[in-house]
Amino acid sequence: MNVSRKTVLIILAFFSIYIIWGSTYLLNKISVSQLPPFFLASVRFLIASMIIFIIAKSLGISLKISKKKLLNAIIAGFLFLTLGNGLAVLALKYIDSGFAALEISAQPLVILIMMRVFQGKRIKLMSYIGVILGFIGIFLLVSQKEIINKEGQILGMVLIFVCMLSWAYASIFVGKADLPKNSFVNTGYQMLAGGIMLGIISLVLHEPWSLPNTWQPEVQWSMIGLIVFGSIIAFTSFNYLLKEVSPEKVATSTYVNPIIALILGWWVLNEHISLQSIIAAVVLLTGVYFINTKRVLKPRAIGR
Repeated sequence: MNVSRKTVLIILAFFSIYIIWGSTYLLNKISVSQLPPFFLASVRFLIASMIIFIIAKSLGISLKISKKKLLNAIIAGFLFLTLGNGLAVLALKYIDSGFAALEISAQPLVILIMMRVFQGKRIKLMSYIGVILGFIGIFLLVSQKEIINKEGQILGMVLIFVCMLSWAYASIFVGKADLPKNSFVNTGYQMLAGGIMLGIISLVLHEPWSLPNTWQPEVQWSMIGLIVFGSIIAFTSFNYLLKEVSPEKVATSTYVNPIIALILGWWVLNEHISLQSIIAAVVLLTGVYFINTKRVLKPRAIGR
């Protein structure tokens, strides 16, 4: 059976946003154990953007874009990467990688509410059920005494919530913004802008900068993974899928990422997974399913 090149690319892109993005929580957690969060994120995205531009030029892809597209790429880079990723990395200094992934899995709920507020989009009954389940799941997740009593946990949870707000608004913005048509170029400019802004924040906060040869081996390997796989491959795949398939299909990564993050955090970093966290994950992800599903509940007469 012949499979088209486009189909293969879509399958590989989904693998990237499912598995690779799920592993970036672990890689960021390892890296932030030695490196300052905004410096870490800045280096990651600046190097990734340079590699993307070099590859694009070698393939004969034009990097010229209009001022409007550049401005929109800067805005998207700020929302997705400077705030969305920068705050998530900062939060990982205080909370476990699996916990962060679970909290972020509520992002479709935030997007749905934002679309209702800013665009007046009608919410279907199935989505209302999803919102209710989502709030119950979040409550179960963040109300655990052993988590709340840990130092810095509340700050970490708040940072993740702000990160979700930024990423959600960015997803809505990108849907209508005039951006470079080539996903590779689009990713490169967003990462360049986000990386520069993260670097400025790092300097303002007087974070200590260091050279890669001074980093611990596990941090060096984690940074390579974040740059090559998490940034260049996965983020480009994300931008590609937003153009090739429906948004709700892209959003299915929300089901897989926290599971991958939880397993890797437990396996590699010995992070504790409580029974309440597992229940919260089931309730929360079920809510996300209801939000993303296209099915419509139809009222039925009793006894028929």
